[in-house]
Amino acid sequence: MGCMPASSSAAPGPFTALDFQLVLLRRMADHNADLVERARHELGASAADMREANRRWQAMTRSARSRGAAARYRSVFGPPESTVRRRIGDLECEALRWPVPLWPDLRFEVLLAPNGAVWNDWLVRAPGAPVPELRTVDDLTPWSCTVDEAARAFAPARPMEGTAPTRWGLAFEAPDADGERRRCVAEFTWGLLQRVAFP
Repeated sequence: MGCMPASSSAAPGPFTALDFQLVLLRRMADHNADLVERARHELGASAADMREANRRWQAMTRSARSRGAAARYRSVFGPPESTVRRRIGDLECEALRWPVPLWPDLRFEVLLAPNGAVWNDWLVRAPGAPVPELRTVDDLTPWSCTVDEAARAFAPARPMEGTAPTRWGLAFEAPDADGERRRCVAEFTWGLLQRVAFP
């Protein structure tokens, strides 16, 4: 993919899109360590690079001198690939989207409130990319779909509070291979499916 490994020098350079992909992976490692390890190797980064990228990102977000979240994403990714207006209820927001080389069919989306505050930031399907066919619980494999796709496929789905920041949950019913409907709780990190439990 042409990505260079994250720097391990004492004076780190700018925080890049590669670094942010490592941040995404770091949050996903709790559920899918094997997938994360393969993706990390694809990026040419070490486990230490991933930990360091996550440490730097946390320091950036918590710093009293930190720029706003939207400006922070622009500094990491550069100008967005697309900017569209979107209405959510009675409010209009702006959706910024950037490509993520690790997942070519996805985009990282940031929703901005009218005052410029970030309402949401997660992975979504790229416009025109094939949408996964979600018919049964067997189709709900790690990294196979986004929150919105699962919610539409198995409506009505009930949003649930995540177990940590950047995590979301959905509760719904879905048929198994025999057509028997099962209660499911799907867990997402940065908007991407990580696992499904059957309470």
